[in-house]
Amino acid sequence: MASSFHVLRSHYASLLKQFASSTKDFAVLASVPEHSTPAKKLFVLDSSFNPPTRAHLRIATSALRENLGPGSRLLLLLATQNADKPSKPASFEDRLAMMELFAQDLRSHLATSLPEGSGSHPTVDLPSVDICVTKKPYFVDKATAIETSGVYSSMLEQVHLTGYDTLIRIFNTKYYPPDHTLQPLASLFSKHRLRVTMRPGDEWGVKEDQEEFLRALARGDREAEGGPREWAEKIQLVEGRKPSEQPVSSTRAREAIESAVGDLEWLVPERVRQYLLAETPFTPTGSSNTTGKI
Repeated sequence: MASSFHVLRSHYASLLKQFASSTKDFAVLASVPEHSTPAKKLFVLDSSFNPPTRAHLRIATSALRENLGPGSRLLLLLATQNADKPSKPASFEDRLAMMELFAQDLRSHLATSLPEGSGSHPTVDLPSVDICVTKKPYFVDKATAIETSGVYSSMLEQVHLTGYDTLIRIFNTKYYPPDHTLQPLASLFSKHRLRVTMRPGDEWGVKEDQEEFLRALARGDREAEGGPREWAEKIQLVEGRKPSEQPVSSTRAREAIESAVGDLEWLVPERVRQYLLAETPFTPTGSSNTTGKI
């Protein structure tokens, strides 16, 4: 198992070098399964995957369960705009290796959710998962890079799966110089949508507070900043974890590796857990600290 993980990691290290030296802003490095039907529904989960967790699993499966069918496709997207420097605490190749394992975990998880007695093989309607990279650091630019890459039909609507914290950043005008208005988001909302998982009970407020953000947008409260009320129709808020449930995050998973390794069982999917234990990418002697620059 450990040797297969090492081969997987080395494979992504090679692909990253090719991508870093190319003129491409977006690329699909791998697909699970390798051969699949053309995309008809495009879901995008953009994260640092440092490491992939069961929170990522929840966000993705919640959306995909509602859209199972031929042509459903999930993009796991990692921004590598600093691919000429070592990433911390886990290297990009470690993250990409874990993203592929996460894709396998995701499809296994979804397979158990399919209705019994459907008369079809349990993998027929499972979505394909693409392991993708982009050199673009900003959300709007990432969506454009996907759209113009030629990999998928430019007519496909992208559904970006985000957390509420990401929604707040998207609507923060400080990210849109020099005018610092929301106008740069127009290209995004003219074609694509957001599916936002709420995070009640933490720094973002309770559920009602987060729902008020969307109501305020729909009332026209952001129009002076360049955010028309019609954009509210392109944003779907969905339930996240219950306040009584333990929070799951990449930070908590990294902490568990150091102090409570048993917690990895409920913090990360199984194949990702096996990789973390075998490759130790977050420790001083782990593989992520012995590779150098990409």
